[in-house]
Amino acid sequence: MRFLADECVDASLVDELRAAGHDVQTVQDTAAASDDAAVVALAARENRILLTEDKDFGELAIRQKLRVPGIVLLRIGPQLGHRKWPRLATAIDALRERLAGHHTVVDVDKIRTRPLDH
Repeated sequence: MRFLADECVDASLVDELRAAGHDVQTVQDTAAASDDAAVVALAARENRILLTEDKDFGELAIRQKLRVPGIVLLRIGPQLGHRKWPRLATAIDALRERLAGHHTVVDVDKIRTRPLDH
């Protein structure tokens, strides 16, 4: 899968995604210090699912209707950082192509997804 990792996403998570064979670009490497709307536009331009830990992207995509190929929001705090990769891997395996066109929230106990209205 093709992902754009927001600046708040741990580098170790990016490494895990790449090791699993995913095509991952990072905001840090391509558009550091961009505002959220510019990050959404980059994800759309590059046709990448946005991986973030920032709730603001859901607001932009759902309420303001900015187009984005998909959003995966990790809601796992730093104290449980060791759980991020296993939970993300589970979400990717369970949802695969359904990540595109959806806003998916991954937390320690559950995975929720809802379609983006584009």
